Amino acid sequence: MNIERKPRRRRWPAGLAILMVGLGSYAAWRHLAQAAPAPQAQAAPAKVPVTFAQAVKADYPVEVDGLGTVSPFKTVTVRSRVDGEITRMFFKQGQMVKQGDPLVEIDRRPYQAALDQAIAKKAQDEASLRNDQLNLQRFQNLAQKSFESQQAVDTQQALVDQVKAQIQGDEAAIDNARTNLDYTTIKAPFTGRTGFRQIDPGNIVHAADQNGIVTIAQLQPIAVQFTEPQDLLPAIAKAFDRGPAPVEALSSDGQTVLSRGTLAVIDNTVNQATGTISLKARFDNADNALWPGLSVDTRLLVDTLKQVLVVPEDAVQHGPSGLFAYVIGDDGKAVATPIQVGMSGNGRAVVNQGLTVGQKVVVSGQARLQNGAEVEARPLPSPDGKIAEQTGLQAGGNPIGKAD
Repeated sequence: MNIERKPRRRRWPAGLAILMVGLGSYAAWRHLAQAAPAPQAQAAPAKVPVTFAQAVKADYPVEVDGLGTVSPFKTVTVRSRVDGEITRMFFKQGQMVKQGDPLVEIDRRPYQAALDQAIAKKAQDEASLRNDQLNLQRFQNLAQKSFESQQAVDTQQALVDQVKAQIQGDEAAIDNARTNLDYTTIKAPFTGRTGFRQIDPGNIVHAADQNGIVTIAQLQPIAVQFTEPQDLLPAIAKAFDRGPAPVEALSSDGQTVLSRGTLAVIDNTVNQATGTISLKARFDNADNALWPGLSVDTRLLVDTLKQVLVVPEDAVQHGPSGLFAYVIGDDGKAVATPIQVGMSGNGRAVVNQGLTVGQKVVVSGQARLQNGAEVEARPLPSPDGKIAEQTGLQAGGNPIGKAD
């Protein structure tokens, strides 16, 4: 049996094609690799933009904050001292009145009649006195000639003395009647602002009435009553003894100074329930910025630290090891420097240790800083947009001294 063999196919041409494609790809890769530019060196890190201020020597006022309420320096409820019908009102509700200004007039006629009667009674008694004195003189002349007894002379002398006493009583009655007549016109006891009127013309008032006619509150000057912790009493008392201790009254948000005054009274007892001492300050209040019942923040100056090292409060940072500040060196790098702060508040901090005069401290931009980072520093601007002088101060009011 003959088996016919089929011719064997040659497979090497396909393999050769694959090999040629591989060689071509390798050659193209080598060409691109040789033509690619060499990798550049790593770029330097960008500088961190920050704002700085300089540490300086300056006076630092030590002040304490408090919460207070405005109250009139004087308050009076106007009442009548006599009975009668109100005939006239000379003021309007809420009006400013001056001391001595008439406020209310009560019917004067009964009191004018009483005064006239007292004057007439005195005139009658004075006429009787003149007659009795003439009789006394006659009796004395007759007694000298033994035509009248001494007993008659003594009796007439007693009658003269009695009439003189009546005249003295008449004078007292006249003074009383004139006083009651003056009471029919009620006048302002001091300069102040009237409140709501409690009674209208035509009503009858009595001296025993308790409600009163109107209330007057003295607004110039005016008082602010506030409290401070009892631990501050020694410092407050020392400041009070040195002289007028300045006090500022501020709006409830603490941003606006409403008025400036002085400490007037320190209470004689510490409130044991709250551990506070009550104080009262006096304000001229010429512009009526303070009003009775208004709640205000207070700021009392108790001392002034002379020529201490001061930096903006924003320069003080809190770290795991305590307080520190970023100090910009001559090489333009910010270095974290440990510091000790004695007092701080309202924009400034007193540095007791860690900084020297003239050093530049970072006050903004610390969030992106690392120790030793290069910075692009610019001076701290003043509130008006200009570059601030090297004062170490920050925008804001006077500092409030607080132990850190």
